[in-house]
Amino acid sequence: MLVLNFKFNINKYKGTNSNMKLDHIFICTKEGAPEAELLKAFGLSEGSNNIHPGQGTANRRFFFHNVVLELLWLENPAEAQSELTNPTGLYERCSLVNKNISPFGFCFWPSDNTEKSAPFPAWKYSPTFFPKPLAVEIGKAPLEEPMWFFISFLTKPGPEDSKEPWNHDIGFKELTKVTVSIANTSGLSVPANKANSLDGFNVKQDSSHLMELEFDAGTRGEVHDFRPSLPLVLRW
Repeated sequence: MLVLNFKFNINKYKGTNSNMKLDHIFICTKEGAPEAELLKAFGLSEGSNNIHPGQGTANRRFFFHNVVLELLWLENPAEAQSELTNPTGLYERCSLVNKNISPFGFCFWPSDNTEKSAPFPAWKYSPTFFPKPLAVEIGKAPLEEPMWFFISFLTKPGPEDSKEPWNHDIGFKELTKVTVSIANTSGLSVPANKANSLDGFNVKQDSSHLMELEFDAGTRGEVHDFRPSLPLVLRW
């Protein structure tokens, strides 16, 4: 297993060649994402949800000041296996059958107005719910790694401009560190290395996929582990 370690804040991304920044993260879950109830009981406020017609997925979402956490599941397996969507690997990821396949995904967007396309090898995917000619650029990487993808046309409202619940009873606000374990011992893909350029990178053998999210630089020194229901650890 490999461990990717990124550090960032809402305004400034550290490291070299930081021409992309993180918009949202997804974790594949069971149908309907019952795991979201654990996050709500923990003290997070749930935001709006989406259904992705033609793609075969749906989500439940939690909004923070600089990132969105998305719980993603198979709503329509036939659509997820269609000629259009099958190359994305979303069916394999969200099926949660093959333990070697990463259930995670990272969506990046430009850190400034100069970046108009993915800064890593990618192919264009135009889901039916996107107006033409808009497309997602999906990084060329094995399924053992998270899904790395880039959306060049994203705009992101701040908490003051959004109707989503950005503040949570648990108290933390900004994502400051991500650690994700992946089952890939053959070396990192170019998209993974590009993501790694956002900050320090570490490689570690492990036996299962895991994502650790640190908020507000972990100043309170607290931690919550959602395993085995969800491969997620929160630190704040």
